Amino acid sequence: MLLLRSLLYFLGSSLVLVVLVITTLICFPLSVKYRYALLSKWSSFCIWWLGVTVNIRINIIGKENVPTVPCVIISNHQSTWEVMGLQIVFPHQTWVVKQELLWIPVFGWGLMLLKPIVIDRGEKLKALKKVIQQGVDRISKGIFVVIFPEGTRQPYGQLGEYQKGGVAIAKKSGCDISPVYHNAGKFWPKGNFIKRAGTITIVVGKPISSQGKNATTLIKEIQEWTLDMQKKY
Repeated sequence: MLLLRSLLYFLGSSLVLVVLVITTLICFPLSVKYRYALLSKWSSFCIWWLGVTVNIRINIIGKENVPTVPCVIISNHQSTWEVMGLQIVFPHQTWVVKQELLWIPVFGWGLMLLKPIVIDRGEKLKALKKVIQQGVDRISKGIFVVIFPEGTRQPYGQLGEYQKGGVAIAKKSGCDISPVYHNAGKFWPKGNFIKRAGTITIVVGKPISSQGKNATTLIKEIQEWTLDMQKKY
């Protein structure tokens, strides 16, 4: 039954993605803002469709902490769900993605239309410079920047080492950091087609100022907050 429900979710989400990407390609001359408005409807649909097909619900804690001005969102990395889930919590956003994702038919095309920060993880120094430069640029244009500092998705209950790219963007742009924790990997595990019913909890912490603290101190503060949330959820 779980396999059938997961398959139904996949088919519905794939169909809607194809329709939205084709529509956005036709409307390509529109600005990124309008392209995002169109393509982000896919995330809204997927969150709703997960509820219908797999009975996965969402509990958002800390809505009052969502910043009203662009910032760097630093989240743990557990599940494919997180990119869709963050879109229903935060305004217009972009992501740091590995270039291989752009090679995925349809999905990669839609992603490219939103001008993400694309990196080659094989060239770490160049990648870090690009993340900081383009991250600051996106913040200046009113776009939130989502960073998954672990780099690779971790199993539920585990937390990888946090890298400093996200806090470097925040410090250089002078914006705040919005810490986020979620437990989506408990219901939609990394690399698993089968999804389990349940309620995903996503916690938005109070904004953290990037001013007057070095990168190491900021990373430690964010990671300790995340570990505290992991113990609770």
